[in-house]
Amino acid sequence: MGVKPDDKVSDVRLLDRIRSNPTGRLALKIGVGVLGTLVVAVGIVLIPFPGPGWAIVILGLAILALEFAWAKNLLEFTKRHVKAWTHWIGRQSLAMRGVIGVVGMVFVAGVVYFAVRLSLGIDLIQEAQDFLAHR
Repeated sequence: MGVKPDDKVSDVRLLDRIRSNPTGRLALKIGVGVLGTLVVAVGIVLIPFPGPGWAIVILGLAILALEFAWAKNLLEFTKRHVKAWTHWIGRQSLAMRGVIGVVGMVFVAGVVYFAVRLSLGIDLIQEAQDFLAHR
C-alpha cells in the first residue's frame, strides 16, 4: 500500500491551490514551519538515545522543505553526505566495518550513560556492579 503517482500529483495540486491566495500561502508557511520545527526539535532531543533521532530530524527537514528553500538545500546536503558515507562504509573491509560498528556502539553507550547520569542522576555502571554483586 505505497504512494501512487496519482497521489503525489493530487498532493502537489492541493498545495498549489492553498498557495494560490495570500491567506492560504501564509497559513501553509506557518503550519509547515511550526510542524517541521516541532518534529526537528523532537528529533534533536532523541538523538542521544538509541532509536530514530536522526531520522526524525531528517523527517522534520523534509516537512520544512515543502515551504522553505534553506530546508530543501539542507535536506539535499544531508542526503548527499549520508549516501556518500553509506557508499564509503560499503567499500570497506568486513574488519573495518566491524571496528566502525563497535566504535559507534561505544559512542551510543557513552551518550546513553551520560544522558541518564546527568538527567536522572543514575550511575548505570554502579547499578550494574551492584546488581552483579548481589547475584
